[in-house]
Amino acid sequence: MLRWIRQQLGFDPPHQSETRTVYVANRFPQHGHYVPQRFADNRIISSKYTIWNFVPKNLFEQFRRIANFYFLIIFLVQLMIDTPTSPVTSGLPLFFVITVTAIKQGYEDWLRHKADNEVNGAPVFVVRSGSLVQTRSKNIRVGDIVRVAKDETFPADLVLLSSDRSDGTCHITTTSLDGETNLKTHYSVAETSVCQSVSRLEALHPHPHTQAQPLGPENLLLRGARLKNTKEIFGVAVYTGMESKMALNYKCKSQKRSAVEKSMNTFLIIYLGILLFEAVLSTILKYAWQAEDKWDEPFYNHKTEQERNSSPILKFISDFLAFLVLYNFIIPISLYVTVEMQKFLGSFFIGWDLDLYHEESDQKAQVNTSDLNEELGQVEYVFTDKTGTLTENEMQFRECSINGTKYQEINGKLVPEGLTDDSPDGSTPHLELLFLKAVSLCHTVQISYDQPDCLAGGGDPFSHANGFSTNDMEYYASSPDEKALVEATKRYGSVRASKTMSLYLQDPCKGLRTLVVACRHFSPEEYIDVDRCLNAARTALQQREERLQEAFSYIERDLQLLGATGVEDKLQDKVQETIEALRLAGIKVWVLTGDKHETAVSVSLSCGHFHRTMNILELLQQRSDNECAEQLRRLGLLRTSIEHSFSYETEDHVIQHGLVVDGASLSLALREHEKLFMEVCKNCSAVLCCRMAPLQKAKVVRLLKTSPEKPITLAIGDGANDVSMIQEAHVGIGIMGKEGRQAVRNSDYAIARFKFLAKLLLVHGHFYYIRIATLVQYFFYKNVCFITPQFLYQFFCLFSQQTLYDSVYLTLYNICFTSLPILVYSLFEQLVHPHVLQNKPVLYRDISRNSLLSFRTFLYWTLLGFCHAFVFFFGSYVLMGEDTTLMGNGQMFGNWTFGTLVFTVMVITVTLKLALETHFWTWMNHFVTWGSIAFYFIFSLFYGGIIWPFLHTQDMYFVFVQLLSSGSAWFAIIIIVVTCLFPDVVKKVFYRHLQPTSTQKSQVTGTGGQGGFKEKWTGRICDQIGRGAEMGRNRSPQKALKENF
Repeated sequence: MLRWIRQQLGFDPPHQSETRTVYVANRFPQHGHYVPQRFADNRIISSKYTIWNFVPKNLFEQFRRIANFYFLIIFLVQLMIDTPTSPVTSGLPLFFVITVTAIKQGYEDWLRHKADNEVNGAPVFVVRSGSLVQTRSKNIRVGDIVRVAKDETFPADLVLLSSDRSDGTCHITTTSLDGETNLKTHYSVAETSVCQSVSRLEALHPHPHTQAQPLGPENLLLRGARLKNTKEIFGVAVYTGMESKMALNYKCKSQKRSAVEKSMNTFLIIYLGILLFEAVLSTILKYAWQAEDKWDEPFYNHKTEQERNSSPILKFISDFLAFLVLYNFIIPISLYVTVEMQKFLGSFFIGWDLDLYHEESDQKAQVNTSDLNEELGQVEYVFTDKTGTLTENEMQFRECSINGTKYQEINGKLVPEGLTDDSPDGSTPHLELLFLKAVSLCHTVQISYDQPDCLAGGGDPFSHANGFSTNDMEYYASSPDEKALVEATKRYGSVRASKTMSLYLQDPCKGLRTLVVACRHFSPEEYIDVDRCLNAARTALQQREERLQEAFSYIERDLQLLGATGVEDKLQDKVQETIEALRLAGIKVWVLTGDKHETAVSVSLSCGHFHRTMNILELLQQRSDNECAEQLRRLGLLRTSIEHSFSYETEDHVIQHGLVVDGASLSLALREHEKLFMEVCKNCSAVLCCRMAPLQKAKVVRLLKTSPEKPITLAIGDGANDVSMIQEAHVGIGIMGKEGRQAVRNSDYAIARFKFLAKLLLVHGHFYYIRIATLVQYFFYKNVCFITPQFLYQFFCLFSQQTLYDSVYLTLYNICFTSLPILVYSLFEQLVHPHVLQNKPVLYRDISRNSLLSFRTFLYWTLLGFCHAFVFFFGSYVLMGEDTTLMGNGQMFGNWTFGTLVFTVMVITVTLKLALETHFWTWMNHFVTWGSIAFYFIFSLFYGGIIWPFLHTQDMYFVFVQLLSSGSAWFAIIIIVVTCLFPDVVKKVFYRHLQPTSTQKSQVTGTGGQGGFKEKWTGRICDQIGRGAEMGRNRSPQKALKENF
């Protein structure tokens, strides 16, 4: 128990050595020196919190926010000294904000725990005490013998001991790891391949004179891969849990913070400076005013003996803290809780968007964290995987060339170019027959039979091969190209299963993956020599790769060329349009893939990532730092010279460059030449990185992310090898692949297809950003309007720290009177119709680089708040302050009446100011806008019109009723509100006509039918809520929703 607690707290780390000794079935030696090693358990953890650290870790993260920490200090100050306001005014909102945020983040982490528990609790079979025992995946230990059946995933990294096949091999797919659907063959350890039962495995024991046998990747079964075309295997667990290769590719989880939140923190520091300035100035002016005896101790307020003898320094500090508490509402603590609610509620729109729903797989978009919604509108770089993300990884045979003649497939027949499928059949020449024979024999395809068919014999000799129908065959291959070729030859009537080697080339003109087919004839003696040479190379303990390469080079000599095949790697739907839309939006796309250079370039050309007219720069096969640096300098000079050579062309002509770099060269470039590499990359509109390891992908993302410009990055992928990249980027998006959920589980957002990325960024990202940017600026504006009159009032009350507003108004201003209009605005606002945003990607540039939260915009909203606050206070003072007999009974206006008038004008003005900023009006906007003003009047009438027994003092009794009974007060309210808002209206009209932005132009040209859209859109929501109970009885909710729409 103590060790478990130490592990949870991180004081008892697992095995950290570079080497490990694994004892099969955990049979440890009984004699000799043996030091037990500690290994990680088999749990996979993608969550951030545990039940033990949730409270301290979450509180630590929340109090890293400047506003939360500030209000905690203010709350403690109110508890320690006598302040003008109650500690409840700061403590209650702080508690509310902390609680709501903790619940939201706890709920999101609970979903991660739930997904982890599904994986960790999966049933597995292990060999223990001489029998097969069922247990949970998390209980697997290093050294356990695990049995895995067909179509099951490997629960840990296993060394293959045996399989049900006589040759000790098994076949796996790694779709959930790297997105590849092709079949891979793995081999068992030679000494244990015959142990195909539990009893024989249990009898295994080390022999002191056994010679060490080499283990390679072909013996290792990685966690997350799936067993195919093999009934069952036995393997020993060598790496478990977070030490498995899949988990090691994960990055350490860190809290992602959006650019908007960082801007908020910067603005809060500025406002904190304003607050400190106002508090210090008020304290100094108070003591300057009290320098005269008549103001230091007036006749109506004599000091106590304790006050006379108190330390001047302590009194100064106490007064400073009191002013700090009085003005503390300039820091909007409710901003954070409103932002949290906006993000959480707004994230549902992504899941509800039918345009992001994939009908074939019945998958809708998924939001794993709502903290980054607005970041979708700020993306500057997209890093994407290739296999399974841009492509379907489904190969289709297109054409071939045999003996110089081009053939195409038409209606299941190979037809020479220029002929049709109904042309008369002729004899097959020798070379054509040899070509088809080579394609049929030279592959790694394995056949799986789903159902037995006892009707053997008769008809096609291959239609019931081995007692199985070809209709029930399923092909698995180590290469998807080979599978496509064998399926093609099956359609032509010649299929066999064999194995040899393949050589891949690329056809850059057509974007096809081409396979060159050739043959060489061996005599029996030569065949024996070749076989002996290969076996020696395969079993070598040292320099195995070099010896294998020498053997292959010897075999692949003096080849007779037979022809070539053309196979197409099918792209996902609308990939080219999506990449082009991102490029128009000012987003640079980088493709990071583990594929070979030729394959990656071919796909980049076919998907539009590289254009035919693009100047392609290459950084490939660099072997030293100096060579890499020199090549980078050459690429920079080449790019410059090309641009100068085209300088005579029109100004609109832009030379586009593309860069291709491989993993080895990238490692050298990132080691000592980051600056050179970045200079080349930044001047390229498209970059392709091939032969990339998973952690290299994350390094590339980090390189761009930490560059001086600090661009916002997005990574998208579908496999476990993309997880590190997804976690490193500002925004990580997982593609819901055919198998595996590692990328989805560790991403911030998940979509079914790459094409959905365009709407996610161009529409949802645009909406989220403009909404939250306005929300942040508006909150600071309305709090400046709120607290500045309180500061100005001190000049008229001898800086006695008298409050201008009633304490109830102080508490409810941000919680009730002005909260709902901005919340609804931040959920539904649309500057431009969604279709316009999608059809005009260039509008995305208007909000790039955090333009709506620039310092200039922040300064405008802040100065506007100060101007309005001055108008509120001095307008009320001029119009009402000197007239003390406005009441019908001759009663004078007092302090609370004046403060209520200022507060009333303020609530109306800030609400109408938001109405002026609203472009997309729904019935909810109308309800909360006019409803908030009405609620303020109704609440004030009830609050001041009734004597409440639970209130100790009721300074506001009948104040609001008397204020509204004065015609002059109504006149003052109207005059002040119009004075504040009229310049805003003039400014908007002036700038819209003289300096309109692209977005404002689109509002004019693209609003046709937008009113109908609003009505239809809001009607859809209400209509679908009513139909919710009827959906999904016999269909999925997404399909039913799509039909209703």
